[in-house]
Amino acid sequence: MSMGLEITGTSLAVLGWLSTIVCCALPMWRVTAFIGSSIITAQITWEGLWMNCVVQSTGQMQCKVYDSLLALPQDLQAARAL
Repeated sequence: MSMGLEITGTSLAVLGWLSTIVCCALPMWRVTAFIGSSIITAQITWEGLWMNCVVQSTGQMQCKVYDSLLALPQDLQAARAL
């Protein structure tokens, strides 16, 4: 094999590995928007493998790490197991 193909393959493998780590770490696996009777009560909820975050319409964000693995929904439990 040529040296260029080896470098390209190794670079793509490292890029894929880093992208997987970033994807698993982000709390945006499931995004839910809630808009109440006014835009002031709007919230966006991000659920990830390790934590969930709530973003208020004011821009304030609160994140919380899951207390228990058993308290997670089944789809997130399965994703964490993989």
